[in-house]
This record gives sequence, structure tokens and C-alpha cells, in this order.
Amino acid sequence: MKKFGRILSVVLCFVMLLAFAACSKAPEKTDDTGLKTVESGKLIMATNAAFPPYEYYEGDKIVGIDAEIAQLIADKLGLTLEIADIEFDSIIPGVQQGKYDMGMAGMTVTDERKEKVSFSDSYAKGVQVVIVKTGSEIKSMDDIDGHKIGVQQGTTGDIYASDTPENGGYGEESVVRYANGALAVEGLKSGKVDCVIIDNEPAKAYVAANEGLEILEGTWVDEDYAISFAKDNTALQQAVNDALKELIADGSVQKVVDKYIKAD
Repeated sequence: MKKFGRILSVVLCFVMLLAFAACSKAPEKTDDTGLKTVESGKLIMATNAAFPPYEYYEGDKIVGIDAEIAQLIADKLGLTLEIADIEFDSIIPGVQQGKYDMGMAGMTVTDERKEKVSFSDSYAKGVQVVIVKTGSEIKSMDDIDGHKIGVQQGTTGDIYASDTPENGGYGEESVVRYANGALAVEGLKSGKVDCVIIDNEPAKAYVAANEGLEILEGTWVDEDYAISFAKDNTALQQAVNDALKELIADGSVQKVVDKYIKAD
């Protein structure tokens, strides 16, 4: 009986110690915004910072249209913005896997992407154009077929151009993929490709920085840019949409766009 009593005393002491430890444990921090984010208090945006004027480096800082709009959204939501610079075609998988809260990289809404992620409302329009060398035998969009085409891997330029001719593309064998637009332009300059399909604004920046290149007249395709989210994070998607609506309505988004894109 005495042995049983000693065992009972030890068990009771152990239970009391566990209870004390539980009571003294610091409470878990919760995000005051009530939003589900990768890190409490932060809004982590995945981008590919080689797409001027939407995202690019000034020194060691990522700037551009997307960076500034994302900062305005974060401010509205009471969160601290953090930007992760990764490969473009890693953005959607990273958002899906919960590594990043959202993807914002001059990203076009497509049916294929909508199967993997959700999108915000559109905040900007994109126009795909074609860069060629001055004096190229490619004089118009009709002359592209049969030539080597440089694209940034994973972009809509890549998706559309590598599609079958029946669907308006040129076929996989015609497309050369690069990690970013700058490398695609270098491929054009060195003769590895005959043209580059890319968005109009970065195209203008690349042509301005590289003598002997020009943009064909006309547009290859028109698109809408939006922000991507994990499909199960509807609260964050809605919060960002609400913030975007306010920022568009009060002219803040247009002010950012006008800062980087001057009217012709």
C-alpha cells in the first residue's frame, strides 16, 4: 500500500509539473490582420526581377510597377512586404506549395494557370510584341513562322509560341527558352534566335539598351496582368482584391504605372 502511495505521489507531481509548464508557456502569436500568410505580419511576394519596368533591380533593391503596387497593398493590409526573386516558372509552384503568399510578376491570367492558382482582379494590361535585329528578314508578324523564336521560359510568350500551328503557335521545335528576357535578347544579338517574343514595356527597355534592335509594328497578343494565390487562401485573395479596388479607384495604381511608363 505504501509503495502504491509513493507511485501515486510521483504521478501527481509529474502531472502538476506538466500543468505548470503549460500555464507558463508563452501564448502563440496570431496575425492581427486575421489573414493566413506564410509568416505572421508579412506579405511574401514571389517575382522574377528581370522584367522592367514591372520588376527589376536598382542596386540591390527590387523596384518597378509590381513592387510599388505590392507595397501599397501591403500597407493597406497592415503587413510588411517581402519580395523573393526566383525563376519565373517557379512562382506558381511556390505559391501552390505555400512558400510564398502571392505571385506578382507581370503574370498573365490563362486557363492553364487558373487550374493551379487563383487570381486577383486585373491591375494592368500587357501587350506581347516581337523584337528583331534591324534589317531582319522578319518584317511583320506573318514572317515569324519558320524562324527560331526566343522566349522567357514559362511566360505566355513561351506558352503561346510553342503551341501547335493549329492553335496559333509555331511548334516546340521553333522555340528557344531562356531564364529571363535579358538572356533571350542576348540570344537574338548573338544569332541563336531570329526574334524574341516578350511584353511591350520590357521590350522597349531592352531595345533602348541594345543598339541594332527594333520592335515590329503591331501587337502579337493582348493580355491582363493579375496576382496569383494558393487556391485555398481565399481570404487573402479577397483582401488583396479589396485593397486593389481602393487603390485603382483613388488613382494610386495609375500613378505608379505613369511613373514607369511614359505615354508615347
